[in-house]
Amino acid sequence: MTPSTLKARLKEEGGRLGLAQVGVARPGTSEHGAFFRRWLAEGFAGGMGYLAREESLVRRMEPTRSLPEARSVIVVADHYDPIDAPGVPDDPSRAVVARYARGRDYHQVLLNKLEELRDWLTSQSGQEGHRCYVDTGPLLERELARRAGLGWFGRNTMLIHPRRGSYFFLGVLLTSVDLEPDPPFEADHCGSCTACLDACPTGALLGRDDRGAPVMDARLCISYLTIENRGSIPEALRPPMGNRVFGCDICQEVCPWTGKFAAEQEGDPEYRARAWPADRAGTLPLPDLRGPKLVDFTRRILAMSGKEYRRVFRDSPLSRPGRKGMLRNLCVALGNWGEAEALPVLAEAARDPSALVREHAVWAVGRIGKG
Repeated sequence: MTPSTLKARLKEEGGRLGLAQVGVARPGTSEHGAFFRRWLAEGFAGGMGYLAREESLVRRMEPTRSLPEARSVIVVADHYDPIDAPGVPDDPSRAVVARYARGRDYHQVLLNKLEELRDWLTSQSGQEGHRCYVDTGPLLERELARRAGLGWFGRNTMLIHPRRGSYFFLGVLLTSVDLEPDPPFEADHCGSCTACLDACPTGALLGRDDRGAPVMDARLCISYLTIENRGSIPEALRPPMGNRVFGCDICQEVCPWTGKFAAEQEGDPEYRARAWPADRAGTLPLPDLRGPKLVDFTRRILAMSGKEYRRVFRDSPLSRPGRKGMLRNLCVALGNWGEAEALPVLAEAARDPSALVREHAVWAVGRIGKG
């Protein structure tokens, strides 16, 4: 079987697995090494120190450091549900969870598909040199995806496809199989549009640098503040967060390309919002995560221990910030809502064993008091 024929059949197999796109690139040296080092030097990574480890940096620049025998990089895109429930995110009494995090953890869902694709490739090629990554290894996935023809870097730093928008996950399969590469995506379809920059409430998006690369200060990004940040949220950044308690989709919501095609995408049902179980006593079940009431959501999390939180959200992206981080975010949203109805649950949060939770609860009570 020729490399081009094998690639065609590979893409057919990807479609059978439900993947929206499959592209192939060569595992060459990154074109963005200098930019990435400058970005780190500016401190834009915030507390994500793991990005600056030299070993990881080298591996990001050279994919073959992760698999020396790699001849091809297969990049896949997997869509998730872009549709919000009625009233979300405009109702400030409801919690907004980023679309990608309302169902099962994408790491495992997409990894399962990649492993099936890997096994198929092994059976067809007779070669076993492969490694699968879903946002878990030192790779520059978006650059590899652009080189594999899956889209361009938007001003919001997202990878955007001209007919599919940006509501999708990326997975990477490094392989020793020699496949015909796809043409890289060269065009930049953002043009003069600055909708994402204008809409970002915290000013995290800084536009393009002198070489055209989109720049983000992660320290200001709501996704970073609510997920990766382990400490207190700077007070000046709390009001602009509004009712977004886990992640942020604003820069995608306002993107003309994503808005144009969002309703046409059908994501894997595993990513769709689902109801969450009651606690062991059978009380306070959670509604699904398409805009639960802030008061109800906060009360439910307050009733959990850290261990219980990990159990309930063990296969959800919400496991990442943990109980303390999630309650911190919810307290900020309650304070931004500003209604007296939030005060009883905030009073309970102000007595929480976690100093981080208590701090943000007290801030929220004070914000309501000033309103």
